[in-house]
Amino acid sequence: MNSACRLPLFSSDDLDLPVAWRDEGGRAVSRSRRRLLAEAALLAEKMSPHLAPGAGIVNLCNDRYHFALGFVAGLLLDAVSLQPASHAHETLAEIAADYPGSLCLRDGADGPLPSALHDFPLPDLSLAQPDGITQQPEIPVDQVVAILFTSGSTGRPQAQRKTWGKLVANVQAGAQALGLAQMPQHIVATVPAQHSYGFESSFLPALQAASPFWAGKPFYPQDITAALAAVPRPRLLVTTPFHLATLLDAGIDIPALDGIVSATAPLAPELAARAEAALGAPLLEIYGSTESGQLASRRPTQDTAWTLLAGVRLEDAAGQILASGRHVEGRVPLGDRIERLADGRFELLGRHADIINVAGKRTSLAWLNHQISAIPGVRDAAFYLPAGRPGQHVVRLAAFVVAPGLSSQDLLAALRQRIDAVFLPRPLRLLDVLPRNSTGKLTQQALETLYQQAMHE
Repeated sequence: MNSACRLPLFSSDDLDLPVAWRDEGGRAVSRSRRRLLAEAALLAEKMSPHLAPGAGIVNLCNDRYHFALGFVAGLLLDAVSLQPASHAHETLAEIAADYPGSLCLRDGADGPLPSALHDFPLPDLSLAQPDGITQQPEIPVDQVVAILFTSGSTGRPQAQRKTWGKLVANVQAGAQALGLAQMPQHIVATVPAQHSYGFESSFLPALQAASPFWAGKPFYPQDITAALAAVPRPRLLVTTPFHLATLLDAGIDIPALDGIVSATAPLAPELAARAEAALGAPLLEIYGSTESGQLASRRPTQDTAWTLLAGVRLEDAAGQILASGRHVEGRVPLGDRIERLADGRFELLGRHADIINVAGKRTSLAWLNHQISAIPGVRDAAFYLPAGRPGQHVVRLAAFVVAPGLSSQDLLAALRQRIDAVFLPRPLRLLDVLPRNSTGKLTQQALETLYQQAMHE
């Protein structure tokens, strides 16, 4: 294949630029591109005898630098990076069945693996020789280098194949929207690298936008602030509404930021304004999906409309909005209801599956969640519409709320001023925290479990 059909791993040939920052003995240490390539080459050498022809690498590494080693080793071996959204045993068993002979690269004990999945703990790579690395690899643009999986919240996780050329175009478009193309930043992310958002906004920019990442995946506010303090400015926090609200509520000093990115769930305008005021940095939202990749961005404190990333197109096909162009793999139907504006931007109206009907009245769960989250004192909240039970003529909404200092009566009184009485939740349960996953989402299974617990109290 000629060179015109290949693209390099990094956006420039300077192999001494940092690609990551890590905590080593309480001190932040950078890792260069050259060292990454040397360690990935040694890892590939160690993995090769155990990797069946055509098999992939299930990359479960929690450390973002270790994830990078596995991803690059896969490129050197022509083995696809399999990136499940969940480490659940059932999910991994399905992947093992669909991709026989694959290795599972891990950097910690995440519990027993399915018997069909070959465990490969991250080996000692201290004998890697960075000085021997003089050039970077070039990858065919049409090579499938990663397979990401949907969350499975509406059924079995679906595999989404990503080619190298499309991923490069993806991160270039995202870097342009986030300002990384003009000013590379040091990225601290609260979301995993396996997830499409974390993959596109925290990992790939280190390769194609000269923006090194912090290797850890901080979750608690103190961990996030420590990670931010460990990397030099300019700093970019890649996070979710849940992590952002928790950070602001912690009441601790936060190192200066130069940018904030949020995704995975709609961000309340009040939270966006509060974040920009408290952190002194612009906040941008990213819209997209595992199927399509990132598609659009907006700054919610300035506008509610979304601007498409460069080269992305939306089209209406028999009432279904499809995304295509530049880095989108094919023509991807969107799960959201969208109002396209005359200037090419669009407004989000909620998910197709989000619309509910209670006693003949229609609304969306997203709108209800926005209303309850806007009540002063509410830190986190979620409405839930359970499935109907036999003999039950009217299904009542439930709500689960984190609101220290407020009672359920206080919340219901405030909700009566905001929503139709038919949508008032019964039960409304107060919790210390909602069981969100690593990307800040609440799964249907988690909500159903909360509902069952509430009904039996």
